[in-house]
Amino acid sequence: MRDYHINIFYSDDDGGYIADIPDLEACSAFGDTPDEALCEVQKAKSLWLEAAKSKGKSIPQPKYRPIIYQALSA
Repeated sequence: MRDYHINIFYSDDDGGYIADIPDLEACSAFGDTPDEALCEVQKAKSLWLEAAKSKGKSIPQPKYRPIIYQALSA
């Protein structure tokens, strides 16, 4: 199974790095460094999936791919 794509970007407004998982609604995290943001969003992903399972909600399959990867595989 493919894993979920993670975006990491610097936010001037927040003064640090944001990591998010587009396939999982509202699953994001903050860190002072890209590595810290990645570590935190991996924790958030685990909690997101655990919460969805416990509430009987459907878990989306990984689908999001940045356009650059789509162009390379065409």
